[in-house]
Amino acid sequence: MQEIYQKTVSTPVSFKGVGLHSGKNCKITILPAGNDQGIIFKRIDLSKNNIIKANYENVSSAKLCTTLENAFNVRVSTVEHLLAALYIRGIDNAIIEIDNEEVPIMDGSAKDFSRVFKKLKLKVLEKKRKFLKILEKIELNFGEKKISIEPSESLKVDFTLNYKNKIIGNQRNLVDFKENNLNKIIESRTFCLFEDIESIKKLGLAKGGSLDNAIVVGADEVLNKEGLRNTKEFVNHKILDLAGDFVLSGFRICGKVICNQGGHELTNMFLRKIFKLKDSFTIIENEKVNITGKTLNSYQSNKIAVNA
Repeated sequence: MQEIYQKTVSTPVSFKGVGLHSGKNCKITILPAGNDQGIIFKRIDLSKNNIIKANYENVSSAKLCTTLENAFNVRVSTVEHLLAALYIRGIDNAIIEIDNEEVPIMDGSAKDFSRVFKKLKLKVLEKKRKFLKILEKIELNFGEKKISIEPSESLKVDFTLNYKNKIIGNQRNLVDFKENNLNKIIESRTFCLFEDIESIKKLGLAKGGSLDNAIVVGADEVLNKEGLRNTKEFVNHKILDLAGDFVLSGFRICGKVICNQGGHELTNMFLRKIFKLKDSFTIIENEKVNITGKTLNSYQSNKIAVNA
């Protein structure tokens, strides 16, 4: 029955590490939050105007990571893996204190975050969870990149990745976030081609990147000594990124996503389109929902105006 209600952490938990793109050491602390607060970042290295709501409208950049920025140009970047871990482990509301501009990359996946969250005792709040339920198919094409969503009783992601690099090649995976074991999604790391590293660094990015926090792919081999963690690690990481970016909707989304060659920019564009098509979705409260088990029954509330 507890899965009906929103949850938060019961005690603070902290992580330390380097920022993938900034190269700066940083610490984050996840604190309890109240009903309907969602995920809020607080830059504790700043004395004012330091609150950033995790919302798709606050995405100021989606180049190689998701960056959030408030009205005072205060930002926090590379939020997607942390957000995905919070979502998968059932944490709806949290205040995240951060002492720098970028969430630590850890090992390049959501594994470190997820392992700690799984062990935490969560606090069940009074308000019920709200879900954004897709009512009709929505599509977005952006060059060779395509994404759509159609009605489903849970979040499903069917992702296709096509690379000329023969190691990455063509990968596809379909994941049901309610029914499937998500360990392979959680453990899958960010990746890049060795040939792209120089151009990425010229953009002022990946200053903290290394073989300890990213998969680096050469022309005919993975350069990390330990190799891949699973056979579909590349596409599985893209699914992880999408799940984290979907948290920025402010809801748990019920719909089947089909994505080809997507990324942070496409996902943010898609969320903006979804919220413009207000007749294509509704907001529901589920009476008996378990994000890692079976949906027993639900009822639909009157459509709620979304302040997006």
